[in-house]
Amino acid sequence: MKSSRSWLSYAIITTVFWGIWGALIEVPEKAGFPATLGYIVWALTMIPCALVSLYLVKWKIETDKRSILLGSAVGLLGAGGQLLLFEALREGPAYIIFPFISLYPVLTILLSVMLLKEKTSFLKWIGIGTAIVAIFFLSYQEPGASDARGYLWMALSMMVFTAWGLQAFAMKFSNETMKAESIFFYMTIVALLLTPFAWWMTDFNQAINWGFKGPYLAGIVHLLNSIGALMLVYALRYGKAIIVVPLTGMAPLITIILSLIIYSVMPGPILFIGLVLAVAAILILSF
Repeated sequence: MKSSRSWLSYAIITTVFWGIWGALIEVPEKAGFPATLGYIVWALTMIPCALVSLYLVKWKIETDKRSILLGSAVGLLGAGGQLLLFEALREGPAYIIFPFISLYPVLTILLSVMLLKEKTSFLKWIGIGTAIVAIFFLSYQEPGASDARGYLWMALSMMVFTAWGLQAFAMKFSNETMKAESIFFYMTIVALLLTPFAWWMTDFNQAINWGFKGPYLAGIVHLLNSIGALMLVYALRYGKAIIVVPLTGMAPLITIILSLIIYSVMPGPILFIGLVLAVAAILILSF
């Protein structure tokens, strides 16, 4: 994974895997496996990905204070956002929440331009702009058409948006001085350290599905997220954040399309416009 030209491949894998993950994330919960326990399963799926990445660098990671602090910050923002995401999914459906939180590239882009002084071509700026507009369309809800209960899901989604926007920036910033493998290692450690909170948040008075559609199916689904996260670290290692993040922010496109099929939800005209713009943005950013 040393080719600087492979950032696009990594970014596309992240986009596809996260898109499928977003569409399937509710399946174990609907089958009786709580989202909080889903977080624990997700944290465990980080382990094999971390082991593979460490094997590739012969188990050598940065252990200086700066690297530990940066890697842990990336992990805390990502895992903390993930924990909030599972809570948000208790209040609203994935096909609404994922497009909403996919606005996070806007924050990453602003920070990257202002603090990292990243620059790109005019064509890529068109792609970035198209992606941002698409995300806004994808996050729109018709009045009264939402399955969400109240506005708690929106507040939680905004927190996830902030956490993930900062995480993507911190991930790129960390990549300037750290190995991608070290970053992912610390991400895994922090994710595991937060599992007791997820256990504490779980309501064990309810019936829990411990069969295949419970932890085992959750493991398969969340492994897609963990692999995507590892690929994102590599993509940001070799590519510019203002290009990589908007591209991976198109994962909700896949989530929505699969959700329309799985949950038989028909998109309105505004959502359809968002889907068309998303496809255009992916093509421009991939050029």
